[in-house]
Amino acid sequence: MKKARKFLLPGTTIMTTKGSPNSLKSSKRTVPSPSLLTPSREGRRRRLDRPKLATPATEERREGELELQVTQLLADPEYEGHPLHGALSALWSNYEDLSSQIEKLTSISDGYGSMLRERNARLDERNRRHLRQLQKIVRISDHYQKMLQEMNEALKVSASQDPLTGLRNRRSIMERLTAEVTLVPRRKAALSLALLDIDNFKNINDSFGHDVGDNVLVHMSNLMNEQVRTSDVCARWGGEEFLILLPDSGDFAHEVCERVRFAIENSSVVGSTHKVTASIGVTQYNNGEDVLEALRRADAALFQAKRDGRNRVVVL
Repeated sequence: MKKARKFLLPGTTIMTTKGSPNSLKSSKRTVPSPSLLTPSREGRRRRLDRPKLATPATEERREGELELQVTQLLADPEYEGHPLHGALSALWSNYEDLSSQIEKLTSISDGYGSMLRERNARLDERNRRHLRQLQKIVRISDHYQKMLQEMNEALKVSASQDPLTGLRNRRSIMERLTAEVTLVPRRKAALSLALLDIDNFKNINDSFGHDVGDNVLVHMSNLMNEQVRTSDVCARWGGEEFLILLPDSGDFAHEVCERVRFAIENSSVVGSTHKVTASIGVTQYNNGEDVLEALRRADAALFQAKRDGRNRVVVL
């Protein structure tokens, strides 16, 4: 009958006795731990100063070697009678069960992680698509807002500006006149109004055509803007008539209007050989009166300038 082999685990303490039971002396002998002792060249064991730190690859290799040793040990018939065989077998079975469960959990976790990554990728793509759509909407909105702003500006201009001459139209000059009237009490000099009419304008249209007539109107507008003061305001009153507001001018208004008349008389219009002149009627606004009354006086002064021979300035 074979004698059972004894298996000792590293670090196991062996008790030995010497002499009779009455003089029992014990000694301890410990199986050295492989992590602390290593054989030298002479065959002796020496203690390592410091164990080397294991890398993940080394740990994995050691685990594999340990598993192989355990399976070989459990499969060895000589080890079946060892007192720890059953306990080691049970531990190994539990280890395998736990490893299997861990693998399943890892597989489930990997699958769940993959599902989350795919879901996040879809969400990211959808968010990027929505962001691109929002950016496009913002660009369209900005363009639309700019277009609306330009249209509003164009409407304001068309509502206040004469399209041919670029001067204020009748509606705009009346608004300005109403505003100037409120400032009269604070002015040093009176507010003056001048109505200007191009002499014999109908003959120009009939003789040279409406295109030349339009050129005359534009030319007169430019001359007026050049000759009046920066504080004065010129507007197309209607047809060939123009209205000039001269704030804080008093008697100086006659001089400004005479300067305008002289510039028109001594100018030439492209496309026309006809000499162009203008008649001007001037009046001062009386504080507190209706602006329409002042306009009627300016119109009466203009009528008198035409009746007196045209190409002149009359003040009422």
